Amino acid sequence: MAMTEVRSDRAPDGPVAMAVAACLFHGFSDPSRLAILRHLALGEHRVVDLTGHLGLAQSTVSKHLACLRDCGLVDSHPQGRASVFSLTHPEATLAVLESAERLLALTGDSVALCPVYGVDGSAAHATARDGAS
Repeated sequence: MAMTEVRSDRAPDGPVAMAVAACLFHGFSDPSRLAILRHLALGEHRVVDLTGHLGLAQSTVSKHLACLRDCGLVDSHPQGRASVFSLTHPEATLAVLESAERLLALTGDSVALCPVYGVDGSAAHATARDGAS
């Protein structure tokens, strides 16, 4: 469900709105997607440009761009045989990223040390390995 499909008569903190917000944050939840978003904040790029600048495989960049497009965070237009990608809402996306940086500065190492979602992620890896969610 796209965020624009959420009916305005629902409470902004209702269960549907929270589920949609969680979907948005899932779009930001991968380091490669974040790197792509930050790089697209500099301007339009082709997949080949992103692979070169970010050191990621073409298939990885393409997969994450598809996810970001599905979330409505990036858009593309054809340029010759390639597609050129850009942020759909650059100011709003940058505002979210800047807010996240401010919040991370305030939480210090807590986020990085979180046993489930932290940098080590041992609990998250165990959950994925065991098939639990």
